[in-house]
Amino acid sequence: MADKKTFYITTPIYYPSGRLTIGNAYTTIAADVMARYKRSQGYDTFFLTGTDEHGLKIEQKAEKQGIKPQEFVDKMVVTYKKLWKSLDISYDKFIRTTDQEHVKGVQKIFEQLLKQGDIYLGEYTGWYSVEDEEYFTESQLAEVYKDDDGNVIGGKAPSGHDVQLVKEPSYFFKMSKYADRLYQYYQEHPDFILPHTREKEMVNNFIKPGLEDLSVTRTTVSWGIPVPSDPKHVVYVWIDALSNYITALGYGSDDDSLFKKYWPADIHLVGKEIVRFHTIYWPIMLMALGLPLPKHVIGHGWVLMKDGKMSKSKGNAVYPESIINRYGVDALRYYLMRALPFGSDGVFTPEDFVERVNYDLANDLGNLLNRTVSMINQYQDGLVKPVAQDQDDFGKDLMQTAQTVIANYKKEMDILHFTQAIEDIWKFINRANKYIDETTPWILNKEGKTAELARVMSNLAESLRIIALLIAPIMTRTPVEMYRQLGLDWHNDELKQLEFGACAWNTKVVADPKPIFPRVKPEEEIKYIKDEMARAKPKKQSRSEQGEDKEISISDFDKVKIQIGKILSVEPVQGSKKLLQFQLDFGNGDERQILSGIRQYYPNASELLGRKVLAVTNLKPRKMLGHLSQGMLLSSEKHGEVKLALVGDEHEIGAQLS
Repeated sequence: MADKKTFYITTPIYYPSGRLTIGNAYTTIAADVMARYKRSQGYDTFFLTGTDEHGLKIEQKAEKQGIKPQEFVDKMVVTYKKLWKSLDISYDKFIRTTDQEHVKGVQKIFEQLLKQGDIYLGEYTGWYSVEDEEYFTESQLAEVYKDDDGNVIGGKAPSGHDVQLVKEPSYFFKMSKYADRLYQYYQEHPDFILPHTREKEMVNNFIKPGLEDLSVTRTTVSWGIPVPSDPKHVVYVWIDALSNYITALGYGSDDDSLFKKYWPADIHLVGKEIVRFHTIYWPIMLMALGLPLPKHVIGHGWVLMKDGKMSKSKGNAVYPESIINRYGVDALRYYLMRALPFGSDGVFTPEDFVERVNYDLANDLGNLLNRTVSMINQYQDGLVKPVAQDQDDFGKDLMQTAQTVIANYKKEMDILHFTQAIEDIWKFINRANKYIDETTPWILNKEGKTAELARVMSNLAESLRIIALLIAPIMTRTPVEMYRQLGLDWHNDELKQLEFGACAWNTKVVADPKPIFPRVKPEEEIKYIKDEMARAKPKKQSRSEQGEDKEISISDFDKVKIQIGKILSVEPVQGSKKLLQFQLDFGNGDERQILSGIRQYYPNASELLGRKVLAVTNLKPRKMLGHLSQGMLLSSEKHGEVKLALVGDEHEIGAQLS
């Protein structure tokens, strides 16, 4: 017996810094749909997902919670796995970049690239975004802030996040060495990047302007994989994260049997915002390692809202849990697979979602099943007879529609055109509903035409069986319930029987069919979704929520050094709408600079000159937009108004509050 064909599909590994939205869930559901479809077609399928757990952002979030980074990511991974389970994600492996097998694999890859001269030690100076975990050159910044002398002092990444200047020793990967070879690969493999518009973006925006060598280590971050030959460096995100696709298969370990079996990947499914890393950095890494490249990298679009990209801070984020709990997992899986055409963005609106539930699922599919099972009970004592060989014109047209839909469905599913595949399925559902109106079973029953009636009922039952099989990769629970109501036992390999008339029948349907998708009240459900979105918006913490009303000990208070300082100068920070830059005298030659985000409350900041203020002076200095801040000015807030904590002239500068 010949070995089965293999199929290897991956999602990006998710950064566990916060809750996942339906936009994040889209990628994983899409990959799951494809994995289920391929399994049903007899492929030996391996489906990988996981988490990217290193980096400065994780380090900072853990620090804020007062826990270790490992403890932080462990907690987040539990929530992610719980979500994937609730979405019926059938992954074969969940990789974590903190897994020891991955750590060893990355270290082996790094040392090999270093040994063969593809990685070298240098010094990096550039603009770094903590939120994006990415470095940018000045020319790549979306916004640049300059001082009066024209020097760049800060800016914003293309994502809109703030960047900070970083200068440190770093190992670099020689990207430029492989640029021509990569471009040639694109030419020879026109379907490597899909949709094709993504390839044009990569060539025009990155390859033609010239690839710069890539910084691949950090010395200012400790939460990462140490470089074995130089442990003060940790491997920076892209070698660490991208290598997961092969370390998950055992590459770099003693047992690489899965790697030999499944690599190269058939599909890397990613969001369009990370196509560059998967179609430039990753292929070049593989070329340097002497490994085959993945067959396809598919960059899908975004799930957008009416007002643009989904954002937690905007209050327009939709979380899968709120949809699943209210409407079931299949409603969400169906909607997301239908709403995003291949490669394009799709817009989620509560109105559209509710309409799809009521019309596509309740009216079209649910009503077809409920009417059919009810009529079989009413007219045939619940018995479904085998599909008749002889058919009238209506029956022949129904079977021809099934045949056409099945053929088109397979073509669309093979190339991940899920929206079109679903549209094909619904053509058949609509045709089956029309078939009821054409054949009028209630009249056949009234006229005693038992043979014709039995034929109609069998055709409808068989149509529903075919529909259940077609939607099975997309909707995981509905097909099983459809089979149950039709009196059939569900088997995962049923998709091989995608042929009208393949079922022997002579089975009894359930006696008390229940609607699989009850209709909902539009206004009520639209309000529910909007309320859930508003509830998920981060709220500004009150002083008590921030812990300011929590009791502390005198020893806690003694740790804070609060001194009186005199304002020598104050001026706005160029490029910032919030910051004022203060020079203060704390006596005995202690002059220091402190930045404060109170610019909007002091439009005439010069009125503060010479005033005395309270400041915390033993805070660790930090940079803000390239300016050093050596403390924190104390202020009060009431009804949205912020005022500095000023003191009278009778208090001496440098005096400490006690």
